[in-house]
Amino acid sequence: MSADKNTALIILAAGRGTRMNSELPKVLHPLGGTPLVVHAMDSAALAEPTRTIIVAGHGADAVTKAVQEYDETTEVVLQEEQLGTGHAVMQAREALAGFDGNVLVLFGDTPFISKTTIEALLEARTHNDVVLLGMDCVDPKRYGRLITDGDSLERVVEYKDAAPFERRITLCNGGIVAADAKLLFELLDAVSNDNASGEYYLPDVVQLARQRGLNAGFVTCEESETQGINTRADLAIAEKLFQDMKRAEVMDNGVTLTAPETVFFCYDTYIGGDTLIEPNVIFGPGVTVENDAHIRAFSHLEGCHVSRGAQVGPYARLRPGAELAEFTRIGNFVEVKNAQILEGAKVNHLSYIGDAEIGKGTNIGAGTITCNYDGVMKHKTTIGEGAFIGSNTMLVAPVTIGDEAMTASGSVITSDVEAGALAVARARQDVKPGLARRLMDKLKATKAKLDGKV
Repeated sequence: MSADKNTALIILAAGRGTRMNSELPKVLHPLGGTPLVVHAMDSAALAEPTRTIIVAGHGADAVTKAVQEYDETTEVVLQEEQLGTGHAVMQAREALAGFDGNVLVLFGDTPFISKTTIEALLEARTHNDVVLLGMDCVDPKRYGRLITDGDSLERVVEYKDAAPFERRITLCNGGIVAADAKLLFELLDAVSNDNASGEYYLPDVVQLARQRGLNAGFVTCEESETQGINTRADLAIAEKLFQDMKRAEVMDNGVTLTAPETVFFCYDTYIGGDTLIEPNVIFGPGVTVENDAHIRAFSHLEGCHVSRGAQVGPYARLRPGAELAEFTRIGNFVEVKNAQILEGAKVNHLSYIGDAEIGKGTNIGAGTITCNYDGVMKHKTTIGEGAFIGSNTMLVAPVTIGDEAMTASGSVITSDVEAGALAVARARQDVKPGLARRLMDKLKATKAKLDGKV
């Protein structure tokens, strides 16, 4: 009964999720910007599974794509008919033929199982043939009830099949099962659908194991860990819970949130210590922020890397591929996409920097745009170290600006500028004395005539 062997993970993810009122498979709805099923896969990472089997049904192709993006070795099997959790696990039997090790069964719509709970389940497997996760509920609702004898689990009774005295039990079924692979499938062979729902229940393996004289045990967790997602309302509650946990985590790690309830994180957001995050900041997938950074209010970051001491915002947008080196400054209403901003460079106002490399110590003036797209292809702008780009410069890529070069404000730069040079690319100003008054008088006269006043 040792858990010191290979572990296969089976995640049940075949449900349509009818109450979500969505064509998207339930397990692909995002929580913290990441599909629910990926949360379940990550929960089991502590078990170091050597095999991961996803039991899919509705939207199986989309589910396959999502889980293999997370782990390309993940295998997917189909459950054509929804005949209960026991039937779902049986769909993994062929894939695990000949597998010698433990099986851990999780649910793709239950994202909050902690690594501590997984560790407890594996520990309990060292001295039990079958282990089930339980939870003490203040309001047991319609959960299945665990029938125990001391530390031994005797059976699980579904609410529909429970006697009145059994329904008063508050120790409820959390659903997750750990067992030896060969034993689990042998027990499932004997599971019957002779119950109020006509389904094959996975927890029935507990009673079958006890009838064979085997040991069955249980571990408990907080009820919040087992929260499943069945409706949009459930998803909203889960998102709030996720965000609260993530906010607490980053603050515990030394990050200052001046208005925590207004900051929204993604599942994989990493924030280094002594970073300050102001109100109303949103982190999309793939963001890393190093120590001592400052993310100012109303900024949106996604797929980017912010180095130590950098400052972003307010009202800045960092898109995928944005790489900010140490002590850079990205200011208000600046958008950066697929660009490297090197150490000490500044893009402080109202600019778009896309498909570019900005050298150390360079200053980008307000209203600068890297014109990177010709309607078909993207092109790169390269700016050297210590350059000064005048306000309202249009940099028509591909173009290179040399070290310590300058562009005059209002220029449209279409050719490379050598190091140390000043580029002026605008029409010469021509002043026409008195023309403004004459033009305005003419316009007013035309309008008066149209309005019938003359």
